[in-house]
Amino acid sequence: MTDTQAYEKPLFFHLMQYARGAEGDVIDMVSGDPDWDAPPGIADGLREYATLGGADFQYPPSEGLADLRAEIAARQSVGSENVIVTNGAGEANYLAMAAALDRDAGDEVLLTDPVYPYYPGKVGLLGGESTYVPVDTDGSLDPSRVRERASDDMALIVTNSPNNPTGAVYDEETMRALVAIAEEHDALLMSDEVYSEFDFSGSFESALSIDSAHRVVTNSFSKSMGITGFRVGYGVFPDELVEKAKTRHMLVNVTGSRPAQYAVLRALRGTDETYYENTKEILAERVETFTEGLRRAGAEFTRPDGGFYVLARFPDFPGTMANAKRLIDEAGVAGSPGEIFGSARADWLRFALVTPKVEEAAERLTTFFE
Repeated sequence: MTDTQAYEKPLFFHLMQYARGAEGDVIDMVSGDPDWDAPPGIADGLREYATLGGADFQYPPSEGLADLRAEIAARQSVGSENVIVTNGAGEANYLAMAAALDRDAGDEVLLTDPVYPYYPGKVGLLGGESTYVPVDTDGSLDPSRVRERASDDMALIVTNSPNNPTGAVYDEETMRALVAIAEEHDALLMSDEVYSEFDFSGSFESALSIDSAHRVVTNSFSKSMGITGFRVGYGVFPDELVEKAKTRHMLVNVTGSRPAQYAVLRALRGTDETYYENTKEILAERVETFTEGLRRAGAEFTRPDGGFYVLARFPDFPGTMANAKRLIDEAGVAGSPGEIFGSARADWLRFALVTPKVEEAAERLTTFFE
């Protein structure tokens, strides 16, 4: 499958639509939509915003509300002038990829295999060429493998930690090595850290901890606050790239949603760490429950160090779209086929633990594979 074909055929949505149309009760473990409540500050912020009117109902600054950018910058120890508020992490990733490919430093983009399929889709849209780097069995990325595939035509290295779909978390040594490789080849490192609040290992390291003009960090509040519909993300860009990224953002979107940004700012200021810790505890319990069920079902699986996805492989049941649909029809469990994440995990299926029914899902899978 080419990068462009991967974009033109949105298989996630196809599978979700298939699950919704299936007969009987189906447990959805395809989508990454959180099932936990948003922090109270989100609703409080929306109610407060509704009373403002006037100028506050008009366009916000294209790069995002100044107070929100300042809040993000303070939390990430960067300058607010380097922060662009985007329509989710998806747009932030697009801006980072475009910035890398617009530098005339090459058109090759290094991705991991398995890979979140929207990455190669965006690379193809932007005219880049994807090269894949295999990860270890547990999903960890060996920088030496990246260095082996790096070339002077490399414009960008894309990482995602905690990782979707493997659940791997990249530590400080890994991130420093990846930034160094980008510097050596006059390329950029794009670190997508959208699952950073869900690190079970304690080893997560943001690329922002490394001072370099060769790294861009993207993130979002969609998962951490359970507000995927709000589309509030951000990118942190180096000085020499931020203005071009702002221009592209303005030309593509004009700006983002003012009420959504207002509510996120209110929630950031009013939410303590207990909210995030409670969510992480819920997910850790689900990981334990679901993987124990997979063990009973005779599956091989990965235990994620972060995020909320589990990869599983069942005997004589490869991770094809046809088999994913069969699980929906015959087991009542909807998971994502591994083949859409690349070749390395084509025999696997990915399950999103964003449902309280993980134990029931595991029981259904056990019954199906008995």
